[in-house]
Amino acid sequence: MNNPFNASGLRNFHSPFSLRRKVPWWNQTLDPGSSVVNKWNHIFLVSCIIALFLDPLYFFLPVIGGPACMGIDLGLGILVTFFRTVCDMFFLMHIVMKFRTAFVSPKSRVFGRGELVFDRRAIATRYLKSMFAIDLAAALPLPQIVTWFVIPAVKNSTAAHNNHTLSLIVLIQYVPRLYVMFPINRRIVKTTGAVAKTAWSGAAYNLLLYMLAGHVLGASWYVLSIQRQLECWKIECRNEINTTHSPSCHPLFLDCSTLGKPDRNFWLKTTNVITGCDARNDNFHFGMFADAFTNDVASSNFIDKYFYCLWWGLKNLCSYGQNIAASTIVSETLFGILICIAGLVFFCHLIGNMQTYLQSTTARLEEWRIRRRDTEEWMRHRQLPQELQDRVRRFVQYKWIATRGVDEESILSDLPLDLRRDIQRHLCLALVRRVPFFAQMDDQLLDAICEHLVSSLNTKETYIVREGDPVNEMLFIIRGKLQSSTTNGGRSGFYNSINLGPGDFCGEELLTWALMPDSSLNLPTSTRTVKSITEVEAFALRAEDLKFVAKQFKRLHSKKLQHAFRYYSHQWRTWGACFIETAWRRFKKRKLAMELARQEGLYLQTVEEEDNADNEACGSENASNTQHIGATILASKFAKNTRKGGYQKVPSIDPNDASLKMPKMFKPVEPNFYHED
Repeated sequence: MNNPFNASGLRNFHSPFSLRRKVPWWNQTLDPGSSVVNKWNHIFLVSCIIALFLDPLYFFLPVIGGPACMGIDLGLGILVTFFRTVCDMFFLMHIVMKFRTAFVSPKSRVFGRGELVFDRRAIATRYLKSMFAIDLAAALPLPQIVTWFVIPAVKNSTAAHNNHTLSLIVLIQYVPRLYVMFPINRRIVKTTGAVAKTAWSGAAYNLLLYMLAGHVLGASWYVLSIQRQLECWKIECRNEINTTHSPSCHPLFLDCSTLGKPDRNFWLKTTNVITGCDARNDNFHFGMFADAFTNDVASSNFIDKYFYCLWWGLKNLCSYGQNIAASTIVSETLFGILICIAGLVFFCHLIGNMQTYLQSTTARLEEWRIRRRDTEEWMRHRQLPQELQDRVRRFVQYKWIATRGVDEESILSDLPLDLRRDIQRHLCLALVRRVPFFAQMDDQLLDAICEHLVSSLNTKETYIVREGDPVNEMLFIIRGKLQSSTTNGGRSGFYNSINLGPGDFCGEELLTWALMPDSSLNLPTSTRTVKSITEVEAFALRAEDLKFVAKQFKRLHSKKLQHAFRYYSHQWRTWGACFIETAWRRFKKRKLAMELARQEGLYLQTVEEEDNADNEACGSENASNTQHIGATILASKFAKNTRKGGYQKVPSIDPNDASLKMPKMFKPVEPNFYHED
């Protein structure tokens, strides 16, 4: 099989044909920054913490099993041994993982991350010279071996001897197990930036470490208390041996394995060991360990005993050992000094970190409160009217609810272009497609528009743009309602108003301006006043961005998009409605004029017929009759002319009739768009 590594220890590049055969997982070399290694580091860190909690439980194995005797809690020993063996398997797997994990070559750490060394021999050599001995010492099952193999093989072993041996082994191995956790913690922080992903989990992690310290301290206090009790028994036993006391004490009587024997029962009736070693008396000074016997901790069940010892450890860590009443024994004094130093160190480091994590959850809230307080002071200093102050407060409150004080534009600007484009597409594409005008565009054009969209927040009764002001952005509504109104340039008696909702847009003058090939630098003037009716969330497309998109994508000039824009534009709809209304009113006026002319023509024709009948009945008349006939002829000609011109001229209408007044609403100027090609 060919060697997949070159002479420098770096992995060679394979051809596509060599990659067809998949390498088994046991022959793979892992990247230290891969997701598999990161997940394993988190799993192993949890197993390390569990192992550190399990080892001090061996200190709870010795118990006061009877009057003046010490025994071993066998059930607790079996349970702790089982779980510790499971944790030891994780330590062994960690050693195997480190033999399979590449490392960064020290010679390549000039710029960036450096080159990874995948050579198995180089990895093994480096690991054996550095952390292998410590990892192996942490992975060995020493307490299990001592408890179940070494101690039973020793002849004449007592509970006291077993206690000393087991406690010593646990303390010796606890140091490398604690040391192994720190490199894992540093590696996780280096790879992911933090051990915990959230502030609450980080605070819980530091609190867990503080409780671990209290757990170790409480277990140590318990085993030292048992040791002090055993020491008192031995002193009283030696005094009985040196005196003429009969029957005399035997050291084996202090082991619970001799319970029920006749010699011990006879000795127990006459001995002073129990009364002389009672912590409630002042015969022997127990010091800081007196609580273990005055409160019957040593003879209680495991649950009561464990939580009492945990409480004792946490209490003295928090108070730096100020409530401890220690004796003058050097070992007890040194233990008290250790409690004071450990309490100070753990409180400053772990609790300080936990406070930092908890403060990070409210840091942005506190920053917003400070900014809001500064805003209030500034408004009072400038003596703003109450109405303006209320509007400022509404905007600040609404912006906090919508963004939680996060500056999205600043975050996006620090990201690479491709990643920023994908994020903008994820945030905007689904919402932009809700706008009917954008639904007519293809994906490439939508991506370009999404890349330039920015979020816009507007509170209630805020003027987005006023009629006559320059338009600097198009607004596409996502949530909320806007009112768009116009007076057609300030014409008296003219007012048009419409409501815009989700999916609508305003500022369409900007699109017309951007599509003009010879558009000037001056922004177009708004023909409408846009005001928010409710709180509005929208996307804004600025003038320079829209101009850029219009120049880069000629498809934006297509007739299809232009007609779609006109169809969904409320400004063009308003013009169409006014045009139809004007044409309808003109038609109604023309129809009314025709009806009036027809009625007037019928009346004149009736008068002429009556005059002709009178002339025939009278026969010949005088000159006055001739003049009357001439007047009739003239009236008939006038009626005929009126009947002919009824279809050409509109008669005068009463100017006071307000229903016939028409607003002068012209069609917006149509730009000179590019051709389709």
